Amino acid sequence: MSRITDGKAFAVLQQIGTAFFLPVSILPGAGLLLGIGASFTNQNTVNAYGLSGLLGTGTILNGLLMIMSQVGSTIFGNLPIIFAMAVALGLAKQEKAVAVLTAGLSFFVMHSTIDTMLKITGQILPNGKLADTVMAGAIANVCGIDSLQMGVFGGILTGMIVAVLNNRFYKQQLPAVFSFFAGVRFVPLISMFVFIGVGIIAFFIWPTIQKGIFAIGNLVLTTSYFGTFVFGFVERILIPFGLHHVFYIPFWQTGMGGSAVIDGVHVFGAQNIFFAELASPNTTKFSIDACRFMTGRNVFMSIKYIILFQCCFG
Repeated sequence: MSRITDGKAFAVLQQIGTAFFLPVSILPGAGLLLGIGASFTNQNTVNAYGLSGLLGTGTILNGLLMIMSQVGSTIFGNLPIIFAMAVALGLAKQEKAVAVLTAGLSFFVMHSTIDTMLKITGQILPNGKLADTVMAGAIANVCGIDSLQMGVFGGILTGMIVAVLNNRFYKQQLPAVFSFFAGVRFVPLISMFVFIGVGIIAFFIWPTIQKGIFAIGNLVLTTSYFGTFVFGFVERILIPFGLHHVFYIPFWQTGMGGSAVIDGVHVFGAQNIFFAELASPNTTKFSIDACRFMTGRNVFMSIKYIILFQCCFG
């Protein structure tokens, strides 16, 4: 029985990892836009290379680079809802379009519920400011809604629950008087009510989960190079099983990968910290702690390429 259970759990994890392929495939393009745009609109970089005449404020190229930077930044800033829709798409067995629409709707319902709970409990004051008792970085603006800083975890959770609801209710039959809401129309309807509950539950349990996420990140950081080695090793080991995206995305996009205050803004996740530092004119050096989650795996990649070279030309 345990083998069957383990096999099902592995299959579910593999399916989730596959669902990550689509949003992960967006990251290189968005990163390229943000990296190039942020680098060459950074006045320190422009001055260092003597490119003020070509890339200075007011030039056509500067305007184009600012657009590139903003587009990339917007994509990274909205990864939670992108993951919500992509995970729902990947896990839905039928009526995938309905699942995607429902995921976007449910994402807003969940965070709107959390926003209201924060106001009811006095964590967000009537003037819109945060109470002094709120932990720094615990509350963030998510698609224009003040909510708990759940990062991509909130999106992944939304996508998974929506997929379950979609797979369960897309053929739902109702009495004749309510027949208009039967079938696929029932999925977003039931999801709205479900995600009010999800938002209330998340309000109470997420702060504890968030502390655990930070603790894991701090544990890896305090182990120095050994932690970097373990991170890279585990990621490469998981690749044959298609589970590596499940492993590294939390380090890149959530507090598990560290946090930093850059230009007065709390930034969470190794990749987000790197890009924020890249865009900041006040950056003198990049965070080693953040970059380690993007470089620890390169040793294994180098070994792979050496072996491939030997096989091809040895």
